[in-house]
Amino acid sequence: MPDLSSFPITKRWPAKHPDRLQLYSLPTPNGVKISIMLEEIGLPYEVHLVDFSKDDQKTAEFLSLNPNGKIPAILDPNGPGGKPLGLFESGAILQYLAEKTGKLLPADSARRYQTIQWLHFQMGGIGPMFGQVGFFHKFAGKDYADKRPLERYVAESKRLLGVLETWLAGRQWIMDDEYTIADISMLGWVRNLIGFYGARELVAFDTLRHVPAWLERGLARPAVQRGLEIPKRP
Repeated sequence: MPDLSSFPITKRWPAKHPDRLQLYSLPTPNGVKISIMLEEIGLPYEVHLVDFSKDDQKTAEFLSLNPNGKIPAILDPNGPGGKPLGLFESGAILQYLAEKTGKLLPADSARRYQTIQWLHFQMGGIGPMFGQVGFFHKFAGKDYADKRPLERYVAESKRLLGVLETWLAGRQWIMDDEYTIADISMLGWVRNLIGFYGARELVAFDTLRHVPAWLERGLARPAVQRGLEIPKRP
């Protein structure tokens, strides 16, 4: 049985199944990337809710695993060389899990790097820009008198959606007919932008054709449906 006692995070969130991968998360667009991935690949895991309303992410125990104080993070008792591995940053975790299991990342070297480039496209573009739209349209930023920040992030989000729209023409998934971590990284963000953030009209989502069809295909996957609800909010 793996010994995780040297990881302070297990003091606050004890592992009932220390032989399983431990997921510390919240069902946000970044958090659900990993729950969806784990549901897709069928790797046994134990989930722990990091409750932002209680500032769980700012506790010393959580910061010991992720000094950046963000979700998601994982603790894999069966990491490289059979030793426990803690990991943060959703893109890095997706790539790690894909390489660990040999799933959802093409084996061909060229296609592998092409998939990773789209993962970085999400991490560097879609996530930050869509998140800013959420802040300035739905949350505290909506009360700012100066609407230039909102206009800037809406324009950039529309541009990024346009990139996806062009790329997805004639393709079922980002990597043609192969569903990968690139798709997983983006599904929750696009869903959130037009749903929870209420920005569907702002970004002219209904003028698109290929992105909505891709989103519908993704959301129809049983593993995606399960992962979007993991962990349950308090």
